[in-house]
Amino acid sequence: MLQVSKLLAGGHGLAPVLLKRASTVELDWDVRQKSRFDCTDSQGRHLGVFLPRGTVARGGDVLVAEDGSLIQVVAAPQPVLVITHCGQHGSAFDLTRAAYHLGNRHVPIELKPDHLKIEPDHVLADMLRAMHLIVNETEAAFEPENGAYATGGHAHGPLRENAYEGRAHDHDHDHGHHGH
Repeated sequence: MLQVSKLLAGGHGLAPVLLKRASTVELDWDVRQKSRFDCTDSQGRHLGVFLPRGTVARGGDVLVAEDGSLIQVVAAPQPVLVITHCGQHGSAFDLTRAAYHLGNRHVPIELKPDHLKIEPDHVLADMLRAMHLIVNETEAAFEPENGAYATGGHAHGPLRENAYEGRAHDHDHDHGHHGH
C-alpha cells in the first residue's frame, strides 16, 4: 500500500504538465471529508491516505504519496438534492431562507447563486417543498461549504492551515468602509 500524508490545495504551485501526468482518484463527499481512508487510484495502486485531522479533500486538490507521486482528487458524482426557487410562487430569496434553515440543522450545503445542493434526505426534501422550493434528485459532484471555522476557508498557499492552530493571518483587510 502506497502511503499518502500530504495534500496540496488545488494543486497550488504545481506545473500544469505535472498535473496532467498525475493519476486520479475519484472520491465522494463521505470519503473526502475523512482524514484517513483507503482508496485505489486510476493506475490501480492501493493508497492509504493519512492526512492531518480536520483536512478535507476537494475536487482539484492533489495528494502527494511517500514516493513523490501525485494523485489528483476528483469529486465523484453522487446522489444529491438540487434545490431551486420557483419562479411562479417565490423568488431567489427563498434559497437564502432555505440555506438558513438547513444551516440551523448543520446540514452540509453546497451554495450556488441559483441553487443549493444537499445530500438526499426525504424529511428535508419535504420541508423544502413546503417552502415552495423545487427539489430534484440527481447525480453530481458535491462540494459543500467548509463552514466559518473550518480549515481552508480563507487560506492562501499550498497547504491548508487549521484555523485553531493560532497561525497569524498574513495580510490585512481594508475595513475602513464600515464607517466607524
